[in-house]
Amino acid sequence: MKKIHDIQGITFSGEEMILKVDDGEYRFNLADVSKPLAEATATERETCELSPSGYGIHWPLIDEDLSIDGLLG
Repeated sequence: MKKIHDIQGITFSGEEMILKVDDGEYRFNLADVSKPLAEATATERETCELSPSGYGIHWPLIDEDLSIDGLLG
């Protein structure tokens, strides 16, 4: 399976999501990208699944999905 993106990791700092993808680091204000993530607890935010194909990220505890292409524009 060809990877769309190489997702190296995702972390959170305060109200910011830090995404390491395709050898770059991107920072997103949670309120700008996802209301459910902005309102989620630390445990809910940190419990995520990265798509094996590199397409996106899923947070099962809050049933939220974000695509990498959508985040990067």
